[in-house]
Amino acid sequence: MTLLELISQGAAKLEAAGVAFGHGTDNAFDEAAWLTLWQLGLPLDSALDTPLETLNTSYVPVDAVKLALLFEKRIQTRQPAAYLTKEAWLQGVPFYVDERVIVPRSFIAELLVNGGIDPWLREHSSRVLDLCTGNGSLAVLAAMVYPDVAVVASDLSADALAVARINVDKHQLQARISLLESDGLGATALQRRGPFDLILCNPPYVNARSMAALPPEYRAEPAMALDGNLQGGTDGMDFIRQLVRDAPAHMAPGAVLVLEIGNERENFEAAFPALEVVWLAIGAAEDQVLLATREALMSQYA
Repeated sequence: MTLLELISQGAAKLEAAGVAFGHGTDNAFDEAAWLTLWQLGLPLDSALDTPLETLNTSYVPVDAVKLALLFEKRIQTRQPAAYLTKEAWLQGVPFYVDERVIVPRSFIAELLVNGGIDPWLREHSSRVLDLCTGNGSLAVLAAMVYPDVAVVASDLSADALAVARINVDKHQLQARISLLESDGLGATALQRRGPFDLILCNPPYVNARSMAALPPEYRAEPAMALDGNLQGGTDGMDFIRQLVRDAPAHMAPGAVLVLEIGNERENFEAAFPALEVVWLAIGAAEDQVLLATREALMSQYA
């Protein structure tokens, strides 16, 4: 059986089972390719860089039983594929993941790599905070993109920080990335590392109605990393309200906050109708990541 046939059969199984995507892939074929290549021990770009006619004629020896079991596990458990492979890729960089963290997929990663944040940074910017770091992927990318900065990666979850440690070590960035446990901006140790020139944050922001409608793949992730209503709200803005209020005290003059809010622009603007922000365009959308200056944040509660 050819590689293309294996992938196509796997895609048909995923489609028939009605699984949900969004954790690194957005369709059945790409997810089937990911699982098949991983099970075969082939590079994940094999199906992307090889002409389909080659895939269609090249024989691939395979343990068909193991591959079938992997697809069956994906379908029966409804876990994201990244939890099965223990790996996720963001902007071409591999990261370790497991059930202790959400699967990294932040649009901020694209902005870091394509220079979308650079116009708002100063020549002497040197301190970056990745708040709600999860598995540490944004902190790692920031350290790679800005080789002269020191990065603090913080999270409320000690489990998440343990995964972030794996990724910091994996990419040999121990000397430039510090990991700190903190509830938002509250930890004294975090406060001592500032003020920061750039704060990156992909926080919990999903509103209550959307949380209730999430498919099983998303419910397999830690709820505290998704649910923006843990302080009693319903609009997903609980954490963000505190962040907008507290952030200026931890930002250097001229610093900026880059905040991901997913599909919650309507709720964000209802919560902060007077806050001046810049919406940063990304490939997928133009209203999922915003930038706010320290001065704009300060004026919100002036």
